Parts: sequence; structure tokens; C-alpha cells
Amino acid sequence: MKNMLITLAIRNVFRQRIRTLMTLAAIAFGVAGLILSGGFIQDIFVQLGEAIIHSQTGHIQVFKRDFLDKGSRKPEKYLIPEPAKLAARLGELDRVSEVAARLNFTGLLNNGRRDLAVIGEGIEPDKEARLGSYLSITKGRQLSDSDEFGLLAGQGVAHSLGLEPGDHVTLVMNTTGGALNSLEFEVVGIFQSFSKDFDARAVRIPLLAAQELMLTEGANLLVVTLDDTAATDTVYQRVQQSIDTTLLDVRHWRQLSDFYDKTIQLYDRQFGVLEWIILFMVLLSVINSVNMSTFERQSEFGTLRALGNRPRDVFRLLMTESLVLGVSGATLGVFLGVSIALVVSAIGISMPPPPNANVGYTAYVRIVPAIVGKAWLIGFFATLLAAVLPARRTTRIPVVDALRQSV
Repeated sequence: MKNMLITLAIRNVFRQRIRTLMTLAAIAFGVAGLILSGGFIQDIFVQLGEAIIHSQTGHIQVFKRDFLDKGSRKPEKYLIPEPAKLAARLGELDRVSEVAARLNFTGLLNNGRRDLAVIGEGIEPDKEARLGSYLSITKGRQLSDSDEFGLLAGQGVAHSLGLEPGDHVTLVMNTTGGALNSLEFEVVGIFQSFSKDFDARAVRIPLLAAQELMLTEGANLLVVTLDDTAATDTVYQRVQQSIDTTLLDVRHWRQLSDFYDKTIQLYDRQFGVLEWIILFMVLLSVINSVNMSTFERQSEFGTLRALGNRPRDVFRLLMTESLVLGVSGATLGVFLGVSIALVVSAIGISMPPPPNANVGYTAYVRIVPAIVGKAWLIGFFATLLAAVLPARRTTRIPVVDALRQSV
């Protein structure tokens, strides 16, 4: 019986080919639109996250408690004792690729003509070069472990002081004891990171030089790099178990980037609105198609009921026809959306710099199984839902009135 019902429904659906094709097109384009927009937004999330990780934060950071709230003003008061030992212990954890120490400082950078207040990081150059794959060197070269007194200047800092690779500058800052100390550095390169604000104020020097300037052997941060960003939550828990949480704190990259969380919230809301728009578009299209079909077929339904079929049998037939439409349209939309996504990703979409950034990027459309499945379900259930009211109204028309439509 069920097979006969489905066979009859398929014959009825494709009896009006032009109208059926228009309905299928509406469903398919709606589903494809959800797949493409969702995949595009997902790519933004992935690329933005990787840019933040590989230009600033790393995957996980370990630091002394209250460093995030108060350390920017007095980083010398929030030093991790014996950072090398802790870094070696964290480096033994599974999925950890590398652990790099950073020493933050504030000071004045002098080019012989004027001073500029800067924020700086003492880094382990070779480790940071491997981590900072999204940090581009616009002039000169990357800082290396052999540069005892080399300096990388942010693009904004270089512009403000008129610096070029090979220039010499003097860095003045406070030691951990409060005295002033200074060293001369050679500018080896000018960098551009994901953040325009960071580039306008930041410089980087070797960790040993920063420790010499501040008269300390400590570090403010241990930056943990993983072999896969997807493992961040798992490793984050292991790091928490490996440190003294009464003295130290640990954060993963999403907690360190307020910009990333706000961007996700913005795009999630926009995508949610788009889902509702497409849902209503599919509903209106299918309702219009089913209404026209049921109106033209009133005498057919009257004949079915006159031959002994009950109203619920007619209702079941109409819902089965909508089921066929929903499955066909949603499946066609999946093939269409995935095909377009593959073509677009093969070409790439050149994008301008995001807000607060100065580097453009190439966007792609990612094929995410969860988004594809959700789009299929939206197309399918929207089609079924759209058929309910026209089908119920049709079954309530008296048999005599329905038969009269053919006269």
C-alpha cells in the first residue's frame, strides 16, 4: 500500500512539470544558499582563528595570576619563576609542538631624533618564527636566535619613526627594581601582523636582550603551540592539570581574543536571520505551488472520496507528494551547493582586510557536514510544513462541491 502511495505521489508531482520544476528550484536554491553562506562564514571563523593564533596568541598561554588585568601596566611584577623548567614540562604533553617564552615590557624607542612609547616582547626568535606564520615581514628579514641585539618593529612604529632595516635605535625601559636601563638595537626587519593597532605600537627583541634590560631571568608568558587547533580544548585541560593553579593561570586563544568572540556572535546572528529568510522563502513557494495544484485537482479529490477514500487518505496523498518534493528538492540543493562550493574554493575569493586589520585574505567555501545536513533538513521540513494547511483545507471541502469543479 505504501509503495502504491509513493508511486502515485511521484506520478502526480511530475504531472505538472513546469510547476514542479519551479518548486524544486526554489527548494534547491534555498538549500544551496544555506550551504554556501554557512561554508563561507565557517571559513571566516577558521581563517580568523588561525590568523590570531599564528600572529599573536598561540593556542594556549600560561602566565601568572592577574597578569591579564594588571600586567600590561607593570609586567615586571608578574614574572613566572624558572620559566624554562615549566616550558620543558609542558612540552612533553601530547599534541604540544612547542613552548615559547615571552617577556613583555613597555618603554621608549629613540631613533636619535625623537622618542616613541612602545609595547614590546622579548621572544625566542626561531620558535616565534615557526609560530608566527601569519606575521609577514614587509621589509628586511625575520629575527633569529643569532641576532643578539636585533629588533623587529611593527609597521606603524617604523612609519612613525621613519625606520628602515639597518637603522640603529635605543630602547629605554625600567628594570624590575625600578631603575632605568637602555640598550642599542639594530632594526633587522619590519613586520605586519593581523592587528593594525598592535603594529602601531609593538616591537620585538630577543628574550635574552629583554631579560638583560629588565635585569631578570623570568618571563611573563609561556606560549604553547599545538599540532592541530582542534586539540586546543583537550590540551588546555591537560595544561591546567600540569601547573600550580594557585600561582599560575592558563587561557586558550578564544579566551584571549575578545575580537574573535564578538565576530562569531555577529556572524552567527546574521546566519540565523538568513536561515529564517530562506525557510519562509521555501514555505511561500511550496504553499503557492500546492495551493494551485489542489485547486486544479478538486474534482480529482472529489472523485477519490466518492469512490470510498476517506479525507485522511487524500491528506496522506498530498503530504506524500510534498515529501517527494522535499526529498528531491533538498537533495538537489545539496548537490548544487556542494558543487558550487568546490568550484568557488578552487578559485578563491579575494577579500579586503577585516575591521581592525590591515591584511586581506583569500576566502573559500568550506563543506561542513553539519551545515549541509542542517540545510537539507530545513529544505525538507519547510516543504512538508508548507503542504499541511492546503492539504487540510482540501479534505474539508464537501464531496459534491469538489465534484462540481469539473462541470
